[in-house]
Amino acid sequence: MTNSASQNFVNVGERTNVTGSARFRKMVTEGRYADAVEVARQQVENGAQVIDVNMDEGMLDGAEAMRTFLNLIAAEPDIARVPLMIDSSKWEVIEAGLKCVQGKAIVNSISMKEGEEIFRKQARACLAYGAAVVVMAFDEVGQADTKDRKVEICQRAFRILTEDVGFPAEDIIFDPNVFAVATGIEEHNNYAVDFIEAARVIRETCPGCHISGGLSNVSFSFRGNEPVRRAMHSVFLYHAIPAGMDMGIVNAGQLDIYDDIEPELRERVEDVILNRRDDATERLIEIAEGFKGQKGKTAEKDLSWREAPVAKRLEYALVHGITEFIDADTEEARLASERPLHVIEGPLMDGMNVVGDLFGSGKMFLPQVVKSARVMKQAVAWLEPFMEEEKQRLGTVDVSNGKVLMATVKGDVHDIGKNIVGVVLACNGYEILDLGVMVPAETILDTAIKENVDVIGLSGLITPSLDEMVYVAAEMERRGMVQPLLIGGATTSPAHTAVKIDPVIRCAPVVHVSDASRAVGVVSTLLSEDDKPGFVTQTKARYERMREARSGGPPKPRLPIEQAREARLKLDWDSYTPPAPSFEGVRTFEDIDLATLARYIDWTPYFSAWDLAGQFPQILEDKIVGEAATSLWNDTQGMMQQLVGEAWLKPKAVVGFWKANSVGDDIHLQSGEVFHTLRQQMVKDNTRPNFAMSDFVAPEGDDWIGGFCVTAGPQAEEIAKEFIEKRDDYSSIMVKALADRFAEAMAEYMHERVRKELWGYAPDEDLGNAELIKEKYRGIRPAPGYPSQPEHSEKETLFKLLEAEDRIGVELTSSFAMTPAASVSGLYFAHPESVYFAVGRIEKDQVEDYAQRKGWDTRKAERWLAPILNYDPFAVD
Repeated sequence: MTNSASQNFVNVGERTNVTGSARFRKMVTEGRYADAVEVARQQVENGAQVIDVNMDEGMLDGAEAMRTFLNLIAAEPDIARVPLMIDSSKWEVIEAGLKCVQGKAIVNSISMKEGEEIFRKQARACLAYGAAVVVMAFDEVGQADTKDRKVEICQRAFRILTEDVGFPAEDIIFDPNVFAVATGIEEHNNYAVDFIEAARVIRETCPGCHISGGLSNVSFSFRGNEPVRRAMHSVFLYHAIPAGMDMGIVNAGQLDIYDDIEPELRERVEDVILNRRDDATERLIEIAEGFKGQKGKTAEKDLSWREAPVAKRLEYALVHGITEFIDADTEEARLASERPLHVIEGPLMDGMNVVGDLFGSGKMFLPQVVKSARVMKQAVAWLEPFMEEEKQRLGTVDVSNGKVLMATVKGDVHDIGKNIVGVVLACNGYEILDLGVMVPAETILDTAIKENVDVIGLSGLITPSLDEMVYVAAEMERRGMVQPLLIGGATTSPAHTAVKIDPVIRCAPVVHVSDASRAVGVVSTLLSEDDKPGFVTQTKARYERMREARSGGPPKPRLPIEQAREARLKLDWDSYTPPAPSFEGVRTFEDIDLATLARYIDWTPYFSAWDLAGQFPQILEDKIVGEAATSLWNDTQGMMQQLVGEAWLKPKAVVGFWKANSVGDDIHLQSGEVFHTLRQQMVKDNTRPNFAMSDFVAPEGDDWIGGFCVTAGPQAEEIAKEFIEKRDDYSSIMVKALADRFAEAMAEYMHERVRKELWGYAPDEDLGNAELIKEKYRGIRPAPGYPSQPEHSEKETLFKLLEAEDRIGVELTSSFAMTPAASVSGLYFAHPESVYFAVGRIEKDQVEDYAQRKGWDTRKAERWLAPILNYDPFAVD
């Protein structure tokens, strides 16, 4: 197949199915499970992205055979990396399989053939196991054969699953029934068209769902004639995939490329599949015998590139992220070169330049570049012993495009973005000196001088890191250091760089870098004698204009704090009875199943971490980044199988509930602790209040507040280091990004338990993951450092109350960042009118008031509240 939509198609391997493979059935019935496991391995090697396992055979104990086989393949990493489809017509066999699968499984299948009640029951069970479901277009009347029946049944099932059961739409796979065509019966002639057109409508009207089908059914009339059957499968997919079919039970090793099918055969098969002629079946039969007996093709890896010269082979491997032949090709290039270093400076860097050009032009994306880096590192690792031997013998020196020091500043522990930038720069020939996280300014600058680096890059995620970056820049100025200073990270911005950092450093240029794709261009320009002067002048001028624009007009008007308090949210506390939680104090939660947490993951931020913008799952079909996103998604699901199956992470949580009342803008606990909150001061219309979080807690009586801290655990850091030691940055970044997703999923999961069980104010809540992501629930869980409470030091009180360090091992840095980095903390509010909001910019009168409430001086408050000040604290009156 050559249509671009096929890039998003998921092949489901069909050979581990006793009803579809006589060879596999014989192995299982004879107890030759070791041979059966090899069949699964071959399916994966031939491109199957899901393995379909079916044990429905009269002479077998289906449940026992399913358990035995699934437990065996779970121990095979190269098989276990792909998801499993548990396929049976018997629910007890499906359930036996679900109990064996650690990662996310797919159940094939459930339907409404026995009515809606049983359908709901089985769907809820699948949801509890965290499994996706294949839903057959089959109801109480029978199997759907026409387009209208297929659409009607699937739309009805979709409503039940999403609205009644709470099933995530992305975990619903409809099978609208692939039936045989060219049977000689006229009513069957439109079956393929009915499937294709139904798929189109189902995907449009059931957003987020998937479409699957058993491909071999369409060619059943030509059993025994493999060339014709293969052609029918390829032609069917060629038209079904663009219509919305994105999954299918296919022997991935036996598909012909659409353009390679013999032209006359392709035309006549297409007539049959698309029902274009009344005599289509007869015309295909006419020529079918001429193909019968021809040996079936097996789809093999395209190795034609292996015939190219070694430099081109290295380039191909780098661009496509292929490590399989890199050692042999690198050795061949070394033997043909005068020095091993010439292999790096020559064909390897030429290949990486191609990668850089493709990345820069938007034809490659970040995950693919990181894969290229993995190939490059493996090639360099092969050459290192030879270069070291040469260095000892001749005293030669390595050559690079420049040396870049990178560090996450003191008090901050987040490094995924920094690591990605480092990989991209390394791919372009720069030597990276990564000092890690929580690095003091003195260490950064002392190391930069000692190592004679060319560029210094600072990274930070939390708002206190902004102040630390200003300090580093000021120290560079004091020392007279001239290395360009790069600023990056989630809380950084061109505006902050222009207003706060650029003015304190004159001896060196400072540049804000928004994402990894821009880093190479910025660094190469700053290290170019020709390009640097103009670039620095332009950047300085741009920052000056930003400062002028910021100071050129009056700040947006703000209410005096007392007026803002008068405009607070006024709730009717007399008619409200605060719900009491199931316990008072603190509890720890451990041994939480990763497969359960995986259901709560919001995947959109995961793709953002890789610089791929778009909503999941639509991003997988995006015209620009869809191919890269799908490749990343497939690799991610492979790691998820291992991560979940082998329990790489040990998530923990601590939750507390305390009696509390509001006192002005603060929340006072009966135990004596105080949470300080900030109030909006923006001028609004007369109908909207100026919120503070204290508004959601009763001023008197028995009200409550909750708090939490969750973590994915420290294991991700350890595993990431192991990948780095293997020169696999791609997997290292992936495991950290997944740990972040599991920490957020843990926060979502525990909040649901709080609402339904631990606080219990919404016991009947029934929301799907999409609704949870959209915060459709009652109550909120704001976190310090986020818009509702942008001041991080409030974590100190929260962590003391939760005993978070002792209970679950989460500590606070000097800047109140959490470590391990994959951790989340915050407060729980239960009032039905509590909402998320952004405090926005605040005036000096609130800052002074806040400082007094906290026992700080005003300057300290201004430092911690710097990102939201509506005035310049350093301006001279």
